[in-house]
Amino acid sequence: MRNKTQLIIIMALIACLAGGSAFAGGIKDRIKARRPAVMALLGDGTVGENNQGFLEFKGAKKQTDVVAAENKDRSTVYQAIAKKAGTTPQLVGQRRAAKIAQSARPGTWLQNPSGSWYKK
Repeated sequence: MRNKTQLIIIMALIACLAGGSAFAGGIKDRIKARRPAVMALLGDGTVGENNQGFLEFKGAKKQTDVVAAENKDRSTVYQAIAKKAGTTPQLVGQRRAAKIAQSARPGTWLQNPSGSWYKK
């Protein structure tokens, strides 16, 4: 259920971009396609969700295209939402991080607003 909730939140953010434009559809499709890989990385503790709404490596840093691609698309989404809402991408990311923390699975690494990491 938490996966569905998190996916719905992501999709709602993306829908805010451009009313279903090809731009939004491409990001939505990429995020959806990466979802199983991202969940696996979160599940095994390789990455956590930081307090800015991005994935961050925990422990031994490993190179993975999945994390770089996910963070790039999240950044694009945050920038578009910020522009539309008249705020900053950083604030959008922080708000997204709070929502991610609420719906994250138990065992997921999360970063609180002060920068400390904890396991949900």
